[in-house]
Amino acid sequence: MSRAASAAVPPTALDYHVEGMDCPNCVRKIEGALARLPGAAQAQTNLTRQSLTLTLDETQTPRATLEKTLHDLGHPLRLREDRAQRPHEHEVAPWHATRQGRLVLLSGGLLALAFLFGRLEPALAVWGYAAATLLGTWPLALKALAAARAGDPFSINTLVTLAAAGALVIGEAAEAAVVVFFFAVGELLEGVAVGRARSGIQTLTRLTPKTARMLQGGRVAEVPVDMLKVGDQLQIRPGDRVPADGTITAGHSHLDDSPVTGESVPVSKGVGERVYAGSINTDGVLTVQVDREAHDNTLARIIHLIEQAEASKAPISRFIDRFSRVYTPLVVLAAALTALVPMGLAGQYLPEALYRGVALLLIGCPCALVLSVPAAITSGLSAGARHGLLVKGGAPLEAIGGARVVAFDKTGTLTQGHPRVTDIVPLTGMPEEAVLRLAAAVEAGSSHPLARAITERAAALTLPAATGARALAGRAVTATVDGQAYAVGSPRFAGETVGLPAAVQTQLQVLEEAGKTVVVLTGGAGPLALIALRDEPRPDARAAVAQLRALGVQPVMLTGDNARTGRAIARALGLEVHAELLPQDKLRLVEELKRTGRVVMVGDGINDAPALAASDVGVAMGGGTDVALETAHAALLHPRLGGVPDLVRLSRATMTNIKQNVAFAVGLKLVFLVTTLLGLTGLWPAILSDTGATALVTANALRLLRFRPGGAA
Repeated sequence: MSRAASAAVPPTALDYHVEGMDCPNCVRKIEGALARLPGAAQAQTNLTRQSLTLTLDETQTPRATLEKTLHDLGHPLRLREDRAQRPHEHEVAPWHATRQGRLVLLSGGLLALAFLFGRLEPALAVWGYAAATLLGTWPLALKALAAARAGDPFSINTLVTLAAAGALVIGEAAEAAVVVFFFAVGELLEGVAVGRARSGIQTLTRLTPKTARMLQGGRVAEVPVDMLKVGDQLQIRPGDRVPADGTITAGHSHLDDSPVTGESVPVSKGVGERVYAGSINTDGVLTVQVDREAHDNTLARIIHLIEQAEASKAPISRFIDRFSRVYTPLVVLAAALTALVPMGLAGQYLPEALYRGVALLLIGCPCALVLSVPAAITSGLSAGARHGLLVKGGAPLEAIGGARVVAFDKTGTLTQGHPRVTDIVPLTGMPEEAVLRLAAAVEAGSSHPLARAITERAAALTLPAATGARALAGRAVTATVDGQAYAVGSPRFAGETVGLPAAVQTQLQVLEEAGKTVVVLTGGAGPLALIALRDEPRPDARAAVAQLRALGVQPVMLTGDNARTGRAIARALGLEVHAELLPQDKLRLVEELKRTGRVVMVGDGINDAPALAASDVGVAMGGGTDVALETAHAALLHPRLGGVPDLVRLSRATMTNIKQNVAFAVGLKLVFLVTTLLGLTGLWPAILSDTGATALVTANALRLLRFRPGGAA
């Protein structure tokens, strides 16, 4: 093919299911092989999904070559189905039905038979141990050879193969068989740990029912959920799970959203309110219009984000990966020197020196060390998701616990986001109803909570048509009504544009000191009316602020509201406040706070987008909304501020778990390194130092799944 023709062929986007990808070592091996294949780019592996996505220039590396390379490494590939069917791929086979489980059972059986033969006829025992060793080592040797060809000669499979072969050479067949068996058990334990994470995601996929009751021409028909389209009308009876994201068009009920948002108390919902796939309808018959198809509902998107998060490595995980790539070759070199230097100095073959070298190879296996971080991160992410705490990766999960400051937006974050109009103060003799009609017409197209409060108050009125509506972020909304330009904006905006007389400023001050937010309706050359609104703090806001202080984190409020209202809310909650901030002011303050340490910003994910993006970790408040799921680095899927200190606790519990895991992995190896070099322990304890550490690391990481909000892991 000519160069021009090659350039005309675009790279192929591939999405594979990877068999046997059950441990972090498998991921490292696959990523290393891909890095050495020309034309393979944008490769991303996901241990929990057992997936590999990449783009492949097939003019440089044919697809068949890619698939054969990974097949030789012990990882056959299968192209995945479309995204709509992906959630159902997380079926977890029992351990004894897996390839690794069968290998453990077979090699363990041979080991037991060899032991029994040794009781009856010692000569037969040697052959039994040798058979068990060869059976267990053969697949490892093939993987080691394939890894060496792919550019990774110092894989873990290489270490165990060399150790088993060395043990056979020096006549330690029994120890060689035990070494291979324990290594197989260690790999099985790693697979079990990952399988637990997959089971957690599989539990989420089972929350959505397989069928739905669809209304068609006045009749109810039961149809598969995958057939639902946007706009379909569904009937949901008491006790049913909601089959799709939608909006209630008839009926009223309490819905248990805990499977989706972690909110423990059923929520009262009626016409016009949203429901989520997987929620449970408790007491009333509802008619719901489908808003999202099955593959794109909130639950499917949460699963997708969890999978993406688990593919995102924390800084400490990347450090462990880099360390192990240097560490493993050094272990091979140290083992070779331990075996060869004494023999060179003595000028003769020394079985005990070779024995110690083989033991050192086994002690050096970094399985438990490599597993220590991803096992804890995966468990932490899964535990958070169960309680409505969605963290998008290991990096933000690591960072949250080290935050020095948590900055909160006010409206919709510290407060409930449902302000109500409390006072209408005309300034020119205009009737209150006329003020409300004009203000609601200007605000009709705005989604800001204050705008919604004004339009809700005017719901019973007939509004004039408004044209040319324009939002000035953090300042005002302007529009033309009946040929006249009007604005509904902050007192600062009104003062800058039309001016506020002293008497009006006095009225403003009285309202604001009562903890109310005031907007000014302006038109022509002056202010026309003041509209006061009040938004009450969330019920758990004060407790959440107190919990953060107890955790050693400084809470602070950043609000665009006026200083008096900001201070009134801040006093009630017991935190510092910065008020009258435009979006760019919030961004500037976040940057300033970051100079003294890590900053977490908590906001609604819309007006606070710049500050959320600039913070070390941005946390979006919401009830499973698009913004909460797509914006920032983490999201609270329930409307409770207590989730913020829970995120800090979860992060700290995860980092403590990681430190414990690293201590287990390194500590056991150091102990057995010393005892082996002193001749006190041999091959069996050496491999136990790794398998035992793997078991400890796995069990310790799974403890995080018991994390509960409001307490420790």
